[in-house]
Amino acid sequence: MFLTRKALLGVSAAALAATAPVAGGTATAVGAPGAGSPVARTIVPEADVSHHGHVSLRGDVLGIWLRSENDGPSDLPGVTVRLRVSVPPAEGQELPGACLRADPRTVLCRTGPLRADGSQQRRLALHLKLRGRPDEVVVRIDTAWNGGATDRNAKNSEHEVLAPATGDPYVF
Repeated sequence: MFLTRKALLGVSAAALAATAPVAGGTATAVGAPGAGSPVARTIVPEADVSHHGHVSLRGDVLGIWLRSENDGPSDLPGVTVRLRVSVPPAEGQELPGACLRADPRTVLCRTGPLRADGSQQRRLALHLKLRGRPDEVVVRIDTAWNGGATDRNAKNSEHEVLAPATGDPYVF
């Protein structure tokens, strides 16, 4: 069997079209049925989001300082960080513009875009007045949304920190 030049160009064009990115950062897998087919497979972007920082509890104020970054391989349009606290924040306090309360003990904050090379770190400083004066607070930090990317190293973006009411920074 041999291929004519015209047939070879047709095969090359089909292979190129099957691997070209489409809107949303996905591509049709090579050898998969056409994009209009209900069984078309997609390649999901992959990223490595990490959150690091420290928390501090002094009196009834919990401070959370957070740095988020992405070590790729795909850029992300944004990430939503979930901060859950064991003692509910007091009602009626103003949060930074990038944050909102999801429930009585959870705050969600957006980071904005994160480039895949880790060079675009996003920082957040949050001061939450708590209900009462607890002796300690447990803070859970994780990624609530990352644009649908796969993160094979989620351990560097999931943390649980115990912060006694000493005013000292507890690093994660």
